Amino acid sequence: MPDIVSNPKARRDYHISDTYEAGIVLKGTEVKSLRGGKGQISDAFARVENEEVWLYNAHIEEYTHGNWANHQPKAKRKLLLRKEEIRKLFILASVKGNAIVPLKLYWKDGRVKVALGVGKGKAAPDKRQDLKRRDSDREMKREMMTRIKGR
Repeated sequence: MPDIVSNPKARRDYHISDTYEAGIVLKGTEVKSLRGGKGQISDAFARVENEEVWLYNAHIEEYTHGNWANHQPKAKRKLLLRKEEIRKLFILASVKGNAIVPLKLYWKDGRVKVALGVGKGKAAPDKRQDLKRRDSDREMKREMMTRIKGR
């Protein structure tokens, strides 16, 4: 099934080395809101605390037809991983400059999953190189299309 929400800032700002798939503990109104595509994870990050992984700053809008039991949009949410994966994430995240960032939220077998990436922050010159490479690729594709259409 397609992605619910993706994080374009993650691959732009970080060199992603390892990826993990995690479940997420959600309330019913959060799931209904995500079914409507009302979420954002561009400023979100994950942290290992007391042998548990938590997702911070993930914004899931309040469900429009919810009642007094509606959820908090920016509440911290528990991520579900195996103990070995949590230990690996803790070791990788404890290295200076590394961060755990959510790459996307998606559906898998009727449940919401989070793709987590362990990334090291990029410096400004790295970002410029990525932009130059993307522009040159775009120019090459444009040139190829004009040559194909010109025949």
